[in-house]
Amino acid sequence: METSSLSSSGSLYPPCSPSFWQYITLYFFRPFLAIFFTLSFLLSGWFLAWKLVLVHVPLVQEIFGLRKKPVKPKPENRRRLTQFYNSINARNSAP
Repeated sequence: METSSLSSSGSLYPPCSPSFWQYITLYFFRPFLAIFFTLSFLLSGWFLAWKLVLVHVPLVQEIFGLRKKPVKPKPENRRRLTQFYNSINARNSAP
């Protein structure tokens, strides 16, 4: 006859009841860590997006009152097309 503890018990682990600290870990500590990890991941992603991208969007700058670049007035004759159309208008208006 074989004398094996595995065959007599029927499982690999001996039966034991969880202790108080195992319940605390299982029901409170692990969910707290999961929630903390998720929130920290989301907040760090938002912070990176804010610093790298969102600060440079003009609409976000206007909503949150961030620094705004001063608007420079555009010169009247700033491009070749303006000069071209002005010369056409001058030719058409001259008799």
